[in-house]
Amino acid sequence: MTTVDTPPAVTSFLAREHGLFIGGGWRPGETGQRLVSTNPATGEPLATLARGGPGDVDAAVTAARAALADPGWRDLTPLQRGELLHRLAELVEAHADELALIESLDNGKPVSVARAVDVTTTAKLFRYFSGWPSKFEGSTIPLSPRGGRRILNYTVHEPIGVVGAIVPWNFPMSMASWKLAPALAMGNAVVLKPAEETSLSTLRLAELFSEAGFPPGVLNVVTGQGSVVGAALAAHPGVDKVAFTGSTEVGRLVTIAATGNMKKVSLELGGKSPHIVLPDADPKAVAAAAADGIFFNQGQTCTAGSRLYVHSAIYDDVMSALVEEANRIVVGPGHDPASQMGPLVSARQLDTVKSYVESGLDEGATLEAGGSRPAGLDGDYAGGYFLEPTVLTETTHAMRVVQEEIFGPVLVAMRWTDVDDLIDKANDTPYGLAAGLWTNDLTQAHRIAAAIKAGTVWINCYNLTDPASPFGGYKQSGWGREMGRGVLEQYTETKSVWVNLS
Repeated sequence: MTTVDTPPAVTSFLAREHGLFIGGGWRPGETGQRLVSTNPATGEPLATLARGGPGDVDAAVTAARAALADPGWRDLTPLQRGELLHRLAELVEAHADELALIESLDNGKPVSVARAVDVTTTAKLFRYFSGWPSKFEGSTIPLSPRGGRRILNYTVHEPIGVVGAIVPWNFPMSMASWKLAPALAMGNAVVLKPAEETSLSTLRLAELFSEAGFPPGVLNVVTGQGSVVGAALAAHPGVDKVAFTGSTEVGRLVTIAATGNMKKVSLELGGKSPHIVLPDADPKAVAAAAADGIFFNQGQTCTAGSRLYVHSAIYDDVMSALVEEANRIVVGPGHDPASQMGPLVSARQLDTVKSYVESGLDEGATLEAGGSRPAGLDGDYAGGYFLEPTVLTETTHAMRVVQEEIFGPVLVAMRWTDVDDLIDKANDTPYGLAAGLWTNDLTQAHRIAAAIKAGTVWINCYNLTDPASPFGGYKQSGWGREMGRGVLEQYTETKSVWVNLS
C-alpha cells in the first residue's frame, strides 16, 4: 500500500475545530457539542465539527433573510452575480488537489475520482451557471383581452427567497454545487446542511465562497445531524424553498415538514437503475461498462446500474468478462493512487450493504464475485469499511436485492429473451431515476428508451451528466430537475405584470 503524505494545507484544515458558517463568519454551535468526522479507510477520527441545533438553523435563516434585503446582494446586476460565480469556479480549480484529498479522506472515494469528478463537476457547475443571470429572460405575451383594450403583459423572474439545501454524503461538494450554483445565479440566499458524515469539503468551499467576495449571509452552512438540523431547516417558516438530495424515505419526511408554510420542494431521491444489454452488444465492452456503472464510487450512486439485464444469447460471455472485471478492481484507501475503489462511507453503511448480500443469498442468489472484505487491508486499514465488488446471479424480481436500493457495490444480474417482458421488468420498481442500454440496433434502442420510465436513459454510455442537461427522476425518484435551464424555474418566482395602455 502506497504511503501518501498529507499536504500542510490539508493537515491544518483537518486540525481545526470547525464551526458553523453563518452571516459571513464562523461561530460555535448553540450547544457547544461536537461531531466527529471519521476516515472510512481507517475507522479513526479525521476531524471535529460543530453539532448544530434548531437555534443555529434559525440564526442562519435570519442571516439569509438579511442578505436578501441587503443592497450588497439584492442590487447586484446579473453580470455581477455571474462574475462572483465565475470567480468561485476559478478558486475551486486553484485548490483542486486540496479539495480532492479532503473529499477522499472524508468520504472514502479514490482521490483520482474526487479530483476528476467531484472537483471538476463543482467548478463546471459554477462556471456554467455564472452565464445564466444575464440570460434568463422574461417575456412579453400577446393577449386577447375582453373589451378590446390595449394591454401590455410581461413576465419577470424574481428570486424565490431563502433556499434550504440538504445534500447527501456520496458526492458532498458536487451535490452542494448542484443546489448552490442555480440558487445563487438567480439571486437567492442559501442555508446549506451537508451530510453529517461528510461535511468537510463543504466547509472548505464556504471559505472559498468568502474569498470569492460573496456578501455575508448569502451562503450559510450548518453542520449537524439530519434528524435535527435537516428537520429544522425543512420545517422553518423563514425558508421559501427546500432542495433535497438523499433517500426516498427521508425525502418523504422533508416533504411533510415543508407543508407548514407550503414552501416549494424539489427532491432528487433514490434509484434502482436497469442496465440493459441487447444480443448484438460486445460482451467485453459491456462488461467493462457494467462494472463501472455499479462499482463507481463504491456503488454509492443514486444512478448506479445495479440491475443488469443481459440477453440470454450473450449472457454467459458477458458475465464471465464482468466477473473478471470485478476481481481485477483494486480496493484500498482513497488517498492511495493505486486504489480504484475505496471503502464505504461508514460502518453503518457497510453493515447495511452486507445485510443485503446475505439476504440475496438466503433467497437463492448465487455469489459470483466479492461479498467479503478484501485481503491485505491490515495495519492502519484494519478498521476500514471495505467490501469487495460483489456480483449476484440467479436473482429474481421477488428478491429484496432486486427491488430495493442497496447503495453499495452489489450487482444483481438476470437473463432476458423477450423485449416486452424486459421492459416490464425494467419498470418493475418504485424508482425511475436512470437506465442504460447497449446495442447497435437503433430501432430497438429508441423503442426501449421511450418505454423506460426514467428521467435519464443512456444509450451506449452510462453515468454521464453535464450542467447543461436536466437530471431527475420519475415516480419515487423525485420531484423536479437539477441542472440545465429548467432548474432555474425552481429557484425563481414568475411574476405576470399587466399594464392597461388604453
